[in-house]
Amino acid sequence: MSESLLTAKDVSKIYRRKGEPPISVLKRVDLDIGYNDRIAILGKSGAGKSTLLHVLGTLESPSHGSVTFRGRDVFSLNEKDLARFRNHQIGFVFQFHYLMIEFSALENVMMPALLAGASSAKAKGMAESLLIRVGLKDRLTHKPGQLSGGEQQRVAIARALMMKPKLLLTDEMTGNLDSATGAQIFELINSLQEEHGIALVSVTHDEFLAQSFPRVLRLEEGELISVKTLKS
Repeated sequence: MSESLLTAKDVSKIYRRKGEPPISVLKRVDLDIGYNDRIAILGKSGAGKSTLLHVLGTLESPSHGSVTFRGRDVFSLNEKDLARFRNHQIGFVFQFHYLMIEFSALENVMMPALLAGASSAKAKGMAESLLIRVGLKDRLTHKPGQLSGGEQQRVAIARALMMKPKLLLTDEMTGNLDSATGAQIFELINSLQEEHGIALVSVTHDEFLAQSFPRVLRLEEGELISVKTLKS
């Protein structure tokens, strides 16, 4: 097995709007993510951290360069296959959890599996197990509006892990939470990352939080700079 799970090579992202000068957000970024890696990406607001995460997660295509997953160029896939790849291989946890307010916690977590064609019974069993693991045994039937911010983020984490992805991407996942709840969520993510044997890339502006990662990168003026790397 290759040591690289995902590799971004010479990735640039330029936004162009009619009548306005182009905006270069990412500049020739190189990033290699190994199996079970834990990487924090720091940067000021507007530095392009979220854009980088979206490109790594195939939500946006790069203007230049390539993103390969297990050696395969993911942006060579057609739209249908790319969506399927994303659903099966990548989990996302955002600052705003994007839960569907009309559905219960259980139904929200079941959704990725149902979209992939799993039976309702199988999806329900998997979702229940994950929600219990993240401490929401008594909140299965609650809708997002009945949950606290920390509980909603736990639902989002369970949903992100539903398809047993190889890569988990988080974007300011504790940004809307108080410090105590944020610390709990961060600890939960770390323990789940180890349990499930997945790679974790976490975008944050929190310097203290980032320093607990073995590998820390900083995005400055569109360029990715290594801050800290601990060898295992």
